[in-house]
Amino acid sequence: MMNELTIATIAGSLRKRSLSKALLRAMEELAPEGVTFVGTDIGALPHYDGDLDEDGRRPEPVEVFKKTMADADGVLIVTPEYNHSIPGVLKNAIDWASRPGFQAPLTHKPVAFAGISPGAHGAVRAQMQLESILVGMHSTIFPHRGVAVGGAPAKFDDDLRLSDQGTRDFVAAFLTQYRDWLRG
Repeated sequence: MMNELTIATIAGSLRKRSLSKALLRAMEELAPEGVTFVGTDIGALPHYDGDLDEDGRRPEPVEVFKKTMADADGVLIVTPEYNHSIPGVLKNAIDWASRPGFQAPLTHKPVAFAGISPGAHGAVRAQMQLESILVGMHSTIFPHRGVAVGGAPAKFDDDLRLSDQGTRDFVAAFLTQYRDWLRG
């Protein structure tokens, strides 16, 4: 039996009926054997403030978030696209997880990401921005062509369950490839 992998997940949207959260729920349902997801709550994080970013001073939600990232074998981020980029709330979370430089929880951490959008392109511009940020932090990016779920509302049912079989199959394959890559 192979070791169980823990993957910390980040949904880049705070909306109650967020498509990013819906895709993460589908990913958890489709996760291959040997993978456990641990969710994070980026909505609980305060705005990044360098004056609070030192041991013994960080707000509790930040400490929990950073520990979740540090303890995980990998990180999976699902982002929507706002104004051709990632949402501010996601950038804020990444800022907290990027400190201290070169010793942060996301430094050298294997990271995979996906984008989801009502538009046709599935948040590919946001994913490009996200990749640029993560490379700058020295995260290890999963070398995959990516998951870009465009036209997303038509791929989910009224309960926000991923109902499009082609997308389900693609996402399941992506997750299996990510697991296998993490195991090296």
